[in-house]
Amino acid sequence: MIRLPWYSKQEIAFRGLMICAYDGCVLTGDVPKQKYVYYRCTGNRGKCDLPRFKEEVLSERLGEPLKGLQVPPEIVTQIVTMLHEAQSQIENRLAQERARLESRLTSIRNRMDSAYVDKLDGKIPEDFWERKMNEWRTEEQKVKSAMDGLASTESTDRALDAQRVFELTNKAYLLYFSQDSTEKAKLLRMMCSNFSVDALNVTPTYRYPFDMIFKNAKLEKWSGRLDSN
Repeated sequence: MIRLPWYSKQEIAFRGLMICAYDGCVLTGDVPKQKYVYYRCTGNRGKCDLPRFKEEVLSERLGEPLKGLQVPPEIVTQIVTMLHEAQSQIENRLAQERARLESRLTSIRNRMDSAYVDKLDGKIPEDFWERKMNEWRTEEQKVKSAMDGLASTESTDRALDAQRVFELTNKAYLLYFSQDSTEKAKLLRMMCSNFSVDALNVTPTYRYPFDMIFKNAKLEKWSGRLDSN
């Protein structure tokens, strides 16, 4: 196929996002007569029965599954509250552990300082001081490494992350249909790895955690079941 000079890959918004349900080939986009974008199966495995789709039609179909990600507001509140409580408990445990490690570090360093004074005063021999210093330095390094590990754990806020995810899922459908094709494709790629397309339907493969939200919404697990999990 001859590629037109004004044509670029970026203008085929949904390129690479869809897979043919009949033969597993990727759908690609064409711009015949420099007018409309059409999508079709590449047919790399032989003749395929999947029809061509005009981008406007396909865009409508790709957005419809986003309705299935709706989560009742009261459930969002309950989940976020539970995560906030869990986060608070984690932070309390981390604070206690940090205080314990800081106390231990202070104790080790006090011993090192005291032993150094004893060495200078001739109260302990040089070889004994060197052996104990090596032991304390090793223990000091272990405590500092444990404190560094706590710092990396403290940076995670699961409640805030969950709230942002639920905010996105609940507004995804309306947000999708308020944007142009390029922005629609960005949203879909954020939430889905691909779509399987046949003559009538599109079936998304959601990314984590949207796959879990869709699964629970589909099985109607939201109402009154969180306390039992």
